Order: sequence, then structure tokens, then C-alpha cells
Amino acid sequence: MTMPRLIATDLDGTLLDSDSSVSPRTRRALDAARDRGIHVVPVTARQPIGLRALAGDAGFEEWALCGNGAFGVHLTTGRMLFAEELPSETIRTLADALRATIPDLLFASVREGGESFIAQHGYAEVAALSDHKRDPRTMGGVELDQVLAAPSLKLVIRHPELTPSALFEALTALGMTGFEATLSGAPFVEVMAQGVTKATGLARLCAHLGVQQHDVLAFGDALNDLEMLRWAGHGVAVANAVDVVRAAADEVSVTNDEHGVATVIERMLAI
Repeated sequence: MTMPRLIATDLDGTLLDSDSSVSPRTRRALDAARDRGIHVVPVTARQPIGLRALAGDAGFEEWALCGNGAFGVHLTTGRMLFAEELPSETIRTLADALRATIPDLLFASVREGGESFIAQHGYAEVAALSDHKRDPRTMGGVELDQVLAAPSLKLVIRHPELTPSALFEALTALGMTGFEATLSGAPFVEVMAQGVTKATGLARLCAHLGVQQHDVLAFGDALNDLEMLRWAGHGVAVANAVDVVRAAADEVSVTNDEHGVATVIERMLAI
């Protein structure tokens, strides 16, 4: 690949190390790219609250794609470039169908530009700070009807005992349409509006910035990064990525703990 015009990177498991930190080496590589006029864009399942926690360490001050590509927001001005919501009717139909096959499911809904997190009673009790970068003690709890009653940028589905993979398989087995479901490595399934992926969000941002698809360098590790790596001009999986992501990538770098993102950027910038 020639010099990219935009670097799109996943955060957890990719840019961040196992301590969820931005290493000094990674920060230097990102700064070097920005110094060359290259856009550096976090593309994440996180919401703005989770980005703010590390934006200073990573130097993120411009555009970010949150909720697996459901919305684009400028981290300095707060401008919302776009937002794609899952209709409430679809949410309710999906929840009813899944609850008919699996008892004790718990749901939460991300709304209002990612700033509002509406959790079902009992959700906070099984959540950790690392899950949503929100203190579970601040989540509160409402009746399920309130969770399902309004459009959502991202619907979260989890179970106290079943693994996310098992939930994802059960959801896929329903054979339903009208939404996109994925896994990010977090302990829950994530559901967005139909057609929404990190790739679609990235395509919209690139159109806004005047960046061509072949000028995009993308990094990822989890299932929710798959479409983005396939779409980008050059898709890179870190070595700790899931098998399907490594197989789809144009290149496999070293692991996130070995500075996989920085290694590739350094090579491309010859630094």
C-alpha cells in the first residue's frame, strides 16, 4: 500500500494493550501519522464516554466512529455527522423472539448520541466498569418495556451465564432480518440498525473527508472489525485477532501488546 490518507483503528484488543492503555510507542506512531496530514480515526464499539477516557492519551481530537459505525461524532466540537438508529419495532420483535428461546436475558439500549444508557433491572448487577466504561452503580435500572420502547443506536443483549458466542449463535439461528448483530470481544451481543457496520460508517466519513477507499489503512481484531478490514484499501489484523478476521485481512501484524498498530504505521511512514 502507498501512503494512506486515513488510518482507521479499532481500540480494545487492537490499538490498546491488555491494560486498555495507549503505549508511548503507539502514541508516537499516531502523532507521526497526523504530522504527515493523515487522518487518524478511532472506529469502535465504544460510546463517547469510553472514548473520552483515552482520547488525551491517543491524541484523538477529531472525528470518531462509535457504536460499531452507527454514528460519527467530532470529539472536539461535538458535531454529529450521522446517526443510524435501530427502530423500536425491530427491537421489540427481536427481543420477544429471543426471549421465547432463552430465559433470563438482560437488555440495555444506547441512545442520544451515545450519552444515554438505558439498562434493564438486573443489568448493572452483572456488568463491570470495563464493559461500557461506565460505573455500573450509575446505570440504574428500568423495566424491560422502557429499554425496548425507543429507537437505539445500539442494543446490548447479555446473559448471566451464557457466553456471547452462544447468544450470537442463538440470535443467528432465529433467521430474522432487519438488523445487524456482531461481537466486539465484550461480554454481550451488540445489535445495530440494518446495514450498519464499521465499514458503512467509515465509508460515510471518508466521503465527507474526500478520502478514497483505496487510501484507507484499517486495523482490527474482533468480529465487528471484519467488514471494515475487507472494505479498506489495506486491512490489518493484529495477531491476537479472531481467526475469521485474520483470514480476511490483507496483512497480520504482531499482537496489540507487541504494538501491532504502531509496527505497521512505522513501516509505512519509514520511521
